[in-house]
Amino acid sequence: MTQPLWQKSGIQIDARIMRFLAGDDVVLDREFFLHDITASKAHVEGLANIGVVSADEAAALKRELDVLAEDFRAGSFVLDERYEDGHSAIEARLTERLGDAGRRVHTGRSRNDQILVATRLWLKDQLAALELHCHAIAEVCLERAAQPALPLPGYTHIQRAVVSSTAMWFAGFAEAFIDNTLRARQTLALIDCNPLGTAAGYGVNLKLDREHTTRALGFARMQISPIYAQLSRGKFEMAVLEAIASAVLDVRRLAWDLSLFTTAEFGFVKLPSEYTTGSSIMPNKRNPDVVELLRASYASVAAARTEIEQLLSLPSGYQRDLQFSKGSLFHGCRHGLAALELVPDLLARMAWHEPAMRAAIEPAMYATDVAIEQAAAGVPFRDAYRAAADAAASAGEGRTPEDSLAARVSPGAGNDLRLDELKARLAALDHDALDNDTLDN
Repeated sequence: MTQPLWQKSGIQIDARIMRFLAGDDVVLDREFFLHDITASKAHVEGLANIGVVSADEAAALKRELDVLAEDFRAGSFVLDERYEDGHSAIEARLTERLGDAGRRVHTGRSRNDQILVATRLWLKDQLAALELHCHAIAEVCLERAAQPALPLPGYTHIQRAVVSSTAMWFAGFAEAFIDNTLRARQTLALIDCNPLGTAAGYGVNLKLDREHTTRALGFARMQISPIYAQLSRGKFEMAVLEAIASAVLDVRRLAWDLSLFTTAEFGFVKLPSEYTTGSSIMPNKRNPDVVELLRASYASVAAARTEIEQLLSLPSGYQRDLQFSKGSLFHGCRHGLAALELVPDLLARMAWHEPAMRAAIEPAMYATDVAIEQAAAGVPFRDAYRAAADAAASAGEGRTPEDSLAARVSPGAGNDLRLDELKARLAALDHDALDNDTLDN
């Protein structure tokens, strides 16, 4: 390992302690490394603006940072156990190539604000991916909700309850993922602030050009208080995981439906063959493994959020405990986004089996229609309810699922899905994003 940045003369480093301190940090830093380089370039520009490094030094530092990024992408520079972390690797490389100019790169910053800004940039990327996946799921659901509605039993308590439809099912998840798209956007607005220049949490005795680094790194605003910059670590990571978890929670419920609907007992849905696997011992089996793992994915995201929350029993200021948040954050985001990425194609290609769905609609499922019709005719609802309950077995006489759905005129129900309204909400999010891009440019 290269000599730690904090090494003091006369102090012997214990290798066992260093291994414990480093842990998986340098490996995890690979995920954030390019963002660390990007932030380092902005920091160099800010130092040049206040005369801490010369224009020539700044140009050389930025050039070498670009070369380092290229080498890292190409695999010719590997971030490994030679380095304590990604930050020390950047400084070691610049010092090796540029001597004293490389040693100046850390002026005015701490590894604390260095990881904060790299993580913040990475989190913005995760939210962009979240918004993209949620938007795609909402679009597919709206497209399929607009197709001719097929009768589908509606369930409460996993018991047959009332007549529903495939269009209502898709419309429900469409609105859920429109809201998840909005939540990704709102979470971005929360975290879109620049912590670079807050150093170890108390500022420095240099007039750092934080306005420049905020603009250069594409942040919406500066995170002003150095103390709050440290307080926000963990808090912002949890907010991103909560936004992902919200979407994956809806996936869990969707996957639960598909898990039931694909069983022989239901037989409502056939999955694309790519989304099923075979049994290792039973030749007759095709298992909905992808759907089951989609259902399980929420647990990984929620666990990551919980682990970070448990680390945050801390006073103000930086504490080394927060190093352990990196692994949770990375694995939670990666797993949740990977699950969401699979959902649009699954929903676009799954096939409904209409005969099985229609056969599952029992006469008693029209009893609610009967009770409400009587109430609309002037019978007190509780009297109509009891009469319909007594005659539930014959409630379906002369009725069809299509009739039931056509009569369902309450907003959002079978005959008033308001898909245009939902499409308009999704389009408004696109319009807002376009306006924001225009302002940024």
